[in-house]
Amino acid sequence: MNVRIADEHPSSGVDRVALRRWAVVTLAAEGYPDSTEVSLTLVGDDQMAVWNETALGKDGPTDVLSFPVELLQPGVVPDVDDDGPPLLVGDVVIAPDFVRRQAEDLGVDPVDEMALMVTHGILHLLGYDHTDQVQAEQMESRERDILGLVGRSRR
Repeated sequence: MNVRIADEHPSSGVDRVALRRWAVVTLAAEGYPDSTEVSLTLVGDDQMAVWNETALGKDGPTDVLSFPVELLQPGVVPDVDDDGPPLLVGDVVIAPDFVRRQAEDLGVDPVDEMALMVTHGILHLLGYDHTDQVQAEQMESRERDILGLVGRSRR
């Protein structure tokens, strides 16, 4: 797995090794091949507010946004030619300061919350969503299972 991490918020204090591990475990748990690529970008609240307004038309920052390259279906891994280009699934943008405040407000471990944001964002790239109760339960179940693989928990 190729996980590209861009820290555009240098004071984020986020453990890049952990970010990479959470991303790799998420992709592997979903059955994606080693040639899969994803990018994780860490931004400040101001930049996240711009992304949130541009992408979703919402004011203010948010915790995580996902920008898929293709429309994928949950649990369905696209065919990949071993000799072809890598499978690029998309980009996940995370606002670490927002995530830390959110964890504090919820009374949860900030590392668990960051692991959830990585997993949640990647699952969105892979076609999961939470627009209705059935989808939300499916996505949350996958999040719990995957986070358990890395010793983290979902709120």
